Amino acid sequence: MIARALWCTAPGRAEIRDTALGEGVLVQARWSGISRGTERLVSEGRVPEAEWARMRAPFQDGAFPFPVKYGYAMVGEAAEGALAGRTVFALFPHQTAFRLPEAALIPVPDDVPGPRAVLAANMETALNILWDSRAGAGDRIAVIGAGVVGALVAYLCARLPGAEVVLVDPVAGRGTLAGALGCSFAAPEDAPKDCDVVIHASASAAGLATALGCAGPEATVVEASWHGSGETPVPLGGAFHSRRLRLISSQVGQVPPARAPRWTYRRRLEKALNLLRDPAVDALISGESAFDDLPHTYGAVLTAPGTLCHRIRY
Repeated sequence: MIARALWCTAPGRAEIRDTALGEGVLVQARWSGISRGTERLVSEGRVPEAEWARMRAPFQDGAFPFPVKYGYAMVGEAAEGALAGRTVFALFPHQTAFRLPEAALIPVPDDVPGPRAVLAANMETALNILWDSRAGAGDRIAVIGAGVVGALVAYLCARLPGAEVVLVDPVAGRGTLAGALGCSFAAPEDAPKDCDVVIHASASAAGLATALGCAGPEATVVEASWHGSGETPVPLGGAFHSRRLRLISSQVGQVPPARAPRWTYRRRLEKALNLLRDPAVDALISGESAFDDLPHTYGAVLTAPGTLCHRIRY
């Protein structure tokens, strides 16, 4: 059986290619999600050479920089085995059908609609960021950057008892999104001060400067963005040292050490799917298109400033 898959073949260029299926349970694709931040870096060939091995998607084909078949937000229907007829999630690229070991397929809870489940990988990242931040009940929390991951972090933080959560973004229209997710909203110039925890997810130098400015004395700033190749200036002058700020990174490829003895990757992804029961997160789906249109629309989706999670329909 031959399937069709999306390949990035040169900076800003994508095409659909035939591909043979491997071994395992057959799954027919139903929806996948474009993870805009990471997939844009991949599409532009901006994965640093030193990170080529670490940044491989679990079931990626090809190699960086090009050609490469990339993606990790697939929802499909298992066609055989113990999961036959079930809607499943897999960390698989954009492809019409595929085979994987049954252990790599995560059943989607019955009360989570399949089209919403494309957010699972981003929710898993957001959960990991929350763990790394060690934010707690009652904290004053700022999240800089209202992309999908930043918005999901803010959504999770807003459910901490008594937490005061502000989502910060230069796009005024993201205020409606913040409200739908249970958070307050501010433009960068009005970002809160003296926060207990700050999470930066804008992948920009300006956003990181805003994040450092939001932090109170002895506070933690979590760098959740992946900046790719190039250099990002970090303003470590001013009051950075006198406030004794703590700047840490977060990356979904590793479960935080305090949880690693108990939390497997599968348990974390299962929890992410369960956290998608709330219809409020549907606000993060900014558009949908057919798989066959991707060679013509993929680049525009990645670069459009209004894109959050763009869903692919099979």
